[in-house]
Amino acid sequence: MRTLYRMLKYLRPYWRQFLLSFVALLISTAVNLIIPRLFGRNLIDEILTRDKSIAMLNLLAGAIILLFLVKGIASYGQGYLNSYVGQRLIMDLRNQIFGHLQKLSLAFHETVRTGELIARATNDVALVQMGFPIRLMDLLQQSLMLTGALFSIFSIHWKLASLMIIVLPVLGLVVNRFGARIRQLTRMVQEKIADLTSILQETLAGIRIVKAFGMEKHEARRFAEENDANFQVTMKSAQLSATLTPFLELLSAFGMTVVIWYGGLEVIRGHLSIGKLIEFFTYLGLAAQPISNLGGSFANLQQSLAAGDRIFSLLDIEADIDDAPDAVELPRLSGRVSFKNVEFAYHPGKPVLQDIDLEVAPGEVIAVVGPSGAGKSTLVNLIPRFYDVAAGAVEVDGYDVRRVKGASLRKQIGLVPQETILFGAGVAENIAYGRRKATRDEVIAAARAANAHEFIMALPQGYDTLVGERGVGLSGGQRQRIAIARAVLRNPRILILDEATSALDAESEMLVQEALRRLMEGRTTFIIAHRLSSIKHADRIVVLEKGRIVEIGSHSQLMAQEGLYRRLYERQLETEEVSSQ
Repeated sequence: MRTLYRMLKYLRPYWRQFLLSFVALLISTAVNLIIPRLFGRNLIDEILTRDKSIAMLNLLAGAIILLFLVKGIASYGQGYLNSYVGQRLIMDLRNQIFGHLQKLSLAFHETVRTGELIARATNDVALVQMGFPIRLMDLLQQSLMLTGALFSIFSIHWKLASLMIIVLPVLGLVVNRFGARIRQLTRMVQEKIADLTSILQETLAGIRIVKAFGMEKHEARRFAEENDANFQVTMKSAQLSATLTPFLELLSAFGMTVVIWYGGLEVIRGHLSIGKLIEFFTYLGLAAQPISNLGGSFANLQQSLAAGDRIFSLLDIEADIDDAPDAVELPRLSGRVSFKNVEFAYHPGKPVLQDIDLEVAPGEVIAVVGPSGAGKSTLVNLIPRFYDVAAGAVEVDGYDVRRVKGASLRKQIGLVPQETILFGAGVAENIAYGRRKATRDEVIAAARAANAHEFIMALPQGYDTLVGERGVGLSGGQRQRIAIARAVLRNPRILILDEATSALDAESEMLVQEALRRLMEGRTTFIIAHRLSSIKHADRIVVLEKGRIVEIGSHSQLMAQEGLYRRLYERQLETEEVSSQ
């Protein structure tokens, strides 16, 4: 019931359309309930048997046509408004899911499979769309029809109606038991679909590795196994849903047969007219129809509620990185960054960073180096508050990053990652991603500063050329220069370069390094470098080992200390010399 209540809250903005749909439902139901009376006692008992009036017959025929016309208009309105409300509800739900996913931290996205999230935003929402609110309205209509039909048959012959009522508690018990099991199986089906989506997403994202290692058959077999598991659970749900409707019909048919026998007996005895008996059977048919339809509608609603359970379990996850209630708007920064006794852990009891104390002056270039797993990327990810520290504080210009509005902080930070992410849009739109209102001249100026203008102009449509998903069709150096142009256009005060040239060839690296030097001028810069030879120019080099700062100094100072930095540098030189031979 809690899930149903939460879904109903999404109807609030569209209560007028929902109310009009309900009014149309009432009109359509009322016409259905009036028609049997017109055909039964009015037509057969009064006009054809007693009065035999042609004028009354004509009047009745006109009334019936008019009623069906009214019903047709009401049915159209109900169907259209139902669809309108349902589509708007689903649109709002999708928007809320997408917005919520944007708010959740990197830690969440790094631990939850992308395919699982896609399944919830697509498959689960589609299942909600199939059953809500259209099925809810169906249930209301069927319930009203059943109530009206039962009232009518009791008013005609209460003894005859009582025989049918005996079956109803049994029907209710069956529907309740079947509904709980269908909801459980639907939840399992959606989980299997999420597994399938995850495998599909992982395989397509890593298709180059799959092909390189000849794992196509393995991935196909893994997908087939999950697909079969999904088939098995889906068929169990389908079997249950398919069983429910005929079982309800069988119970209804048993009750109707008894009623037909007893009703015929009452006519023979003269206790009931033929017209009323026909009217009774017509209402009985109207009662049987919703009883039969209630099973399917209830099953669909249960499936929607199961999907709703999964959606709301996602929406109920609280964002662990969010603006504090008293967060302030960050003014234009000078670029000073302070790490004050910082500790951080992805999992409690397993620290990644410990006792980090570091003061960085505005405009200073800081290189962060160390062995793999030392915590280099984690350290710089604390500056834009992708994660929150476990202890201590990270400050920019004296502001604790936890006490400022995230948007005002991140718009003053530029990030050039190792793996450049480009979107399926034009080159100019990708460059202007951080400043959507930038002019074309500003975009071109940023591209020139990033050594990207010449290759962009050589593309088929220049700056309007659409780039494929993840920048397919561009070289690594070209993608990286577009990322640099994006950062130039943003004009950040703090710059983070996360191994921005590690995967480039010599010629591309030269162009990218030249663009980066322009970008770093006058900005506080943090560089995570794979090639230690590329950071000799840094004002200071911070050396991390096992999450602690073990050395700080310039290249020449650290080489003179004969510590970890020198060992890493000399080892890398030896490796490069061996590779060049």
